[in-house]
Amino acid sequence: MADKPQSGTLFGIPYNFERPSAGRLLSSYWQPGKGMLVEKPFGIGYTLNLASWRSWVVLLVAGGLLWNERQKREEKEMEDEADEGPVEVIVD
Repeated sequence: MADKPQSGTLFGIPYNFERPSAGRLLSSYWQPGKGMLVEKPFGIGYTLNLASWRSWVVLLVAGGLLWNERQKREEKEMEDEADEGPVEVIVD
């Protein structure tokens, strides 16, 4: 029986299940001259190329959206705590 390939592409999506080295991990996230997305050093698909300014824009936008969501959640929790007063229930 033939061994399964450790890296390649499947339907145009790259995969790599070879044991990653520290050098390969570091160099895969910093590739000047490449696009915004580069192949992952381990696993399936693509990851951000931190040498591209577009990747930093994506990270800043995602961070801003996450911060905004947490602020809204904290405000809602504070409103819910303030509304926890006695409630009158009328039953016919």
